[in-house]
Amino acid sequence: MKVPEDLTQILACTGIDNIAEAITLLELNNWDLVAAINGVIPQENGILQSNFSSEASQATMYGPPSLSEAADAAAGSAVPPPSSSSSSSSPPSSSASAFCPITPSSRHIVERQPRLLNFRVEYRQRSVELVLEEGNTVGEIKQILETELGVPVSKMQLKGWKSGDVSDSTVLRSLHLPKNNSLYVLTPDIAPTASTSKNSALQDSLNQNFLLVISHREAQRDYNLNFPGSRTIQEVKRNISDLTNIPVRHQQWEGWPASASDDSMTLALSGISYPCHHLSVCRRSSPANAQEPTEECADVHMISDSEGDDYEDASEFGVDDSEMFGVGSSSCRKSPMMPENSENETDALIHFTSEFSSRYGETHPMFFIGSLEAASQEAFHGKARDRKLLAIYLHNDDSVLSNVFCSQMMCADSIVSYLSQNFITWAWDVTKEANKSRLLTMCTRHFGSVVTQTIRTYKTDQFPLLLIVMGKRTSNEVLNVIQGNTTVDELMMRLMGAMEIFTAQQQEDIKDEDEREAREMVKREQDEAYRLSLEADRKKREAQEREEAEQFRLEQMRKEQEEEKEAIRLSLEQALPPEPDEESGEQISKLRIRTPSGEFLERRFLGSCKLQVLFDFVASKGYPFEEFKLLTTFPRRNITQLDPGSTLLEAKLFPQETLFLEAKE
Repeated sequence: MKVPEDLTQILACTGIDNIAEAITLLELNNWDLVAAINGVIPQENGILQSNFSSEASQATMYGPPSLSEAADAAAGSAVPPPSSSSSSSSPPSSSASAFCPITPSSRHIVERQPRLLNFRVEYRQRSVELVLEEGNTVGEIKQILETELGVPVSKMQLKGWKSGDVSDSTVLRSLHLPKNNSLYVLTPDIAPTASTSKNSALQDSLNQNFLLVISHREAQRDYNLNFPGSRTIQEVKRNISDLTNIPVRHQQWEGWPASASDDSMTLALSGISYPCHHLSVCRRSSPANAQEPTEECADVHMISDSEGDDYEDASEFGVDDSEMFGVGSSSCRKSPMMPENSENETDALIHFTSEFSSRYGETHPMFFIGSLEAASQEAFHGKARDRKLLAIYLHNDDSVLSNVFCSQMMCADSIVSYLSQNFITWAWDVTKEANKSRLLTMCTRHFGSVVTQTIRTYKTDQFPLLLIVMGKRTSNEVLNVIQGNTTVDELMMRLMGAMEIFTAQQQEDIKDEDEREAREMVKREQDEAYRLSLEADRKKREAQEREEAEQFRLEQMRKEQEEEKEAIRLSLEQALPPEPDEESGEQISKLRIRTPSGEFLERRFLGSCKLQVLFDFVASKGYPFEEFKLLTTFPRRNITQLDPGSTLLEAKLFPQETLFLEAKE
């Protein structure tokens, strides 16, 4: 079968005989060829060397003169696995000798540039960025951190290594680290200060032990594993790889919390349940396991019986031949990326996301589940500060670039992170003609015929495509169309270029939106002030009307009372007996009454007249019996308290008397 270039080069340049060992080495270094080779070949005085038998070293020296020479050699021939019957006395026949022979007369001394490693070290509320050569030791990192953080090396624990705890004398090269690494410092012997007390819970959780009950679905077996909170998700997956023989990139998990989005995250920060959390794992389904290779997808060559044993070992690592060696024909796949006759776009995209995860792993952009119209609304029609660019990924299984673009570009951590932060990512599969026609109809409706015609012009081998769309006030504009034949760096640069254009437009939109909101705010405030003014005027008018109504009512009552009093007075005045003459032969009592105003009322009464007649006379003059009392001068007597039926003679108001009126209290 065809051998991938990375695997060919590492076999050629390191002298490794077992292909399974070479695959494991590449996986440990995230398929970084240079890192894998540097981790195997020792460095002495800047010269790359290879270890061979003493007999071979006397005759011929083998070593990789350069990666480019190894690649040229790899492109020209297949890798012949070593025969099991070879011995140390036989001439060297390793793959290294086949690809990188260096005779004493033409020995290549390759000056090796030191490989630099980036470290991000977290300590409580601080973060330190370090760049060191891989020839440095862990202790040297601690010495730098002692200067930066002020923490003594003796009290410092450096955690986060993918291979577990390491000693201060450990050389970084021996750990086979990727270029970018995240570490954290623990200081259990140093009590946290008040400013760092809020991190004490995190420190405690890092020191706690989590019980992970992991169910291996295919083997129907459960593993009860204890891990400290400082272990990363990646370390857990590697341990499960050792137990189940399922490589990390072929593991399909269920049960991780949504917050556990990064394999470099520690268990304490991943959001799993404490003290026990249940998970399940199985091998991701592979199209090659479902059926035997057909003539359409048989992109392999026959190998001899002696070669077969070593290549069969690759199956122990769960490596699908078609996936590892570049067999990407769509006819070999178990299921299409998107069903052809899905009832709605949401169901089609759910199937697309599931199939994408199954093929390329869980680390991929978060595809928007919904129609293209809903994705446009989400990206373009919120507040200006919340708007994003729309990235439309168009997949085509018939293109030879699809597998590489998805696995190396769309699943790269930097691309996934950048798309998640700045884009709404929507996807569609145009492998089937019906799905392609459906997409063109949607694009015509939302972006116009120009975009539709542009998509039509691209041939199958130019897919996949990534359309970058920006929303404008009146229409949507396609800023960029990125084809499948690109690199991660170029893809990132084009995404960043689109973001620069979008950011400039977004700032203008934010400014216009703020000015519009300010105008609307002023208008709302004016409208509210006007409304409050009208409300105050209305209440004032209503209060005035109520007051006037009350005054009118009181005035009416007063008039009615006065009219009633006047009516009573007139009736009393008419009911009074006539005033007797002085010359009449009867006993006459002459009374003189002083009013509160100082006026005097004088009248003659018969001595036999009742006191009630006197009271009625006073009332007829406007001084009713209920409000005023009638008093004598001396001795002071209250006449109104006497029996109204008694006569004036009996009341001793004869022959004359002076009285005065006084208001009752």
